[in-house]
Amino acid sequence: MKQKFDIITSTCVPLPLENVDTDQIIPARFLKATTREEKFFGDNLFRDWRYNPDGSLNKSFVLNDPAYGGQILVAGKNFGSGSSREHAAWAIAGYGFRVVVSSFFADIHKNNELNNFVLPVVVSEGFLKELFDSIYADPKTEVEVNLPAQTITNKATGKSEIFEINAYKKHCLMNGLDDIDFLVGNKDRIESFERSRGHVVG
Repeated sequence: MKQKFDIITSTCVPLPLENVDTDQIIPARFLKATTREEKFFGDNLFRDWRYNPDGSLNKSFVLNDPAYGGQILVAGKNFGSGSSREHAAWAIAGYGFRVVVSSFFADIHKNNELNNFVLPVVVSEGFLKELFDSIYADPKTEVEVNLPAQTITNKATGKSEIFEINAYKKHCLMNGLDDIDFLVGNKDRIESFERSRGHVVG
């Protein structure tokens, strides 16, 4: 979903599991879908953890716990490992998460999140642990993610960290642009550059 990204302040969903791979985020059987409908993939985010084998709700899984909710998923180290399926990012965005926080992301999955208007925020392991502690102590704990300033703040403790993001991707997120939108918006500049190099345009 194309949404401009500025500052998000939200409660969080804690998922303190390490090495969560893309097959756990969206199982392979859903890759055959002929739709990219956000609700379809969002409804099947963490499908095999959210539901028991008989199709009943797994009440012990955090997404089924009414105490937790919000636009920020706080995950353990090495989030999004495994296959490069973009469907995993579709599912995260489709569920309604705007931010995923972890101490490490698999590179391809990290880029897939950015391409789908989900901001992956890399924090130190110490900050991540403190964040989990705050959320479990009070599920109403809020976190502020400030993209212009590139800061994340645990509002329960007041502690902040600066996070890194590619300048181009930051521009796209803040302006609600995908790669094609960006190219179309710079069409005149691209054509001017091509003409300056003696290339025929049009």
